[in-house]
Amino acid sequence: MTAIPQGRTRRAALLSAMCALVVTGTGLTGCGGDDPDAGTNGVGKLSADEIQRKTRTAADSADAVRLSGNVVTSGRTYRLDMRLKADGGSGSVTSEGATFRLLRIDEQLYLMADADFWSHGDTDAAAAAKLDGKYVKVPQGDPSYKKFSGFTDMNVLLDGLLTLHGTVEKDGHHEQSGTRTIRITGDGGSGGTLDVSLEGKPYPVRLVRGGGAGTLSFSAWGKDFTLEEPKKNETVDYGPQLPTS
Repeated sequence: MTAIPQGRTRRAALLSAMCALVVTGTGLTGCGGDDPDAGTNGVGKLSADEIQRKTRTAADSADAVRLSGNVVTSGRTYRLDMRLKADGGSGSVTSEGATFRLLRIDEQLYLMADADFWSHGDTDAAAAAKLDGKYVKVPQGDPSYKKFSGFTDMNVLLDGLLTLHGTVEKDGHHEQSGTRTIRITGDGGSGGTLDVSLEGKPYPVRLVRGGGAGTLSFSAWGKDFTLEEPKKNETVDYGPQLPTS
């Protein structure tokens, strides 16, 4: 029988203690990455197609979400920070150096921007100054209504964003903002990359759109928030069509 050196025994005991500490703190089953899905919602063990279905079901069942990041469409980059739910949304959109706020409650859409935003096209400086910092009602018949309201429509945005193109495959376990995720990709990433939460419901956490079309983060899934009509002295009704800007 071979004697085990005392120092090695102490190192083994220390390693076991450290391993137990890690297990207690993170839910892992052991050291050395024995099971990266231990203590998770189990979605990481599913196939890529099943993960995509699960995360879409989770997103569709949520009452609210916060969406932030960049979207590139028609050659233009939009930076979004929106809170969305079934009956509306609010937040900010920045494009080409101009930032404006959007607020939609049911079918009524408001747009708030500074005078510089309005002082283009057929709007003179005096008229633009009256719109500065005001919630301007966007008529449903105005060409910009559909475009702007799309930024406040939870279903429209998620339908357009949460789709990976091409062959969907798993791309390992990752972490996003402290949340453990399983990553799936479309065509090796060229069709998009989606990180799905391994904690709680399998909500989307981070999306990298294919073709360099932007990166978005999702948070506050299911957390309700209040949408309030702006006060009358904060609102401008410009009429049946907004000025060109």
